Amino acid sequence: MKIGIVGGTGDIGEGMSRRLSSRYDVILGSREADKAHTTSECTIDLLKQRGFKSSCTGVSNQEAVSAADVIILAVPFKHLESTISGLSGFEGKIVVSPVNPMEKKDFFTIVPPPEGSAALLVNKLLPGARVVTAFNTIAANRWKDLDAEIDVAVPVCSDDADAKLVIMGIVNGTSMLKAYDAGPLAVSAMIESLTPLLLNIARYNKMHDVGIKFV
Repeated sequence: MKIGIVGGTGDIGEGMSRRLSSRYDVILGSREADKAHTTSECTIDLLKQRGFKSSCTGVSNQEAVSAADVIILAVPFKHLESTISGLSGFEGKIVVSPVNPMEKKDFFTIVPPPEGSAALLVNKLLPGARVVTAFNTIAANRWKDLDAEIDVAVPVCSDDADAKLVIMGIVNGTSMLKAYDAGPLAVSAMIESLTPLLLNIARYNKMHDVGIKFV
């Protein structure tokens, strides 16, 4: 399976590539292909030092979309629409949104678009794509820190049952993540609102990289 990461040179994208490229062909995308190439080479070297082979290639965002079976949109919400509008070829592919529309004022708060959630906006902008919400509540530092397992729950929702199962399989095979079926794509607003909640908990309780578990 080929996994393309749009915005793959950001902290989330780079961290995900470290975790996924030993098991999948990861295609890191960026607005600057040279930057993506450098990041991919660093990922390969890092995993090699740890005794793992890595399949990681750095290209432009468009090349990542074109080559991948699964596309992860690792971009901030404020850049989501402009990034998607400049790309093509999503039809029939699984598109994963870990995007959380939020703002930091006196505290972190959810600020959803008129569609109700970032994932529903993606679904509107990409007709024909198989949109899945996943990975929203995992901090970048946890993705990047290969010395520690990520032992948290990952709610997953989609209107495409088969696409949901594919992503839940990726989740369950990564570190110690545990996927939970959260229902249809309309649930994405609830999932996206968890991240500002976790950030507030971390801030007011002097914690770091807080995650969730279901027991």
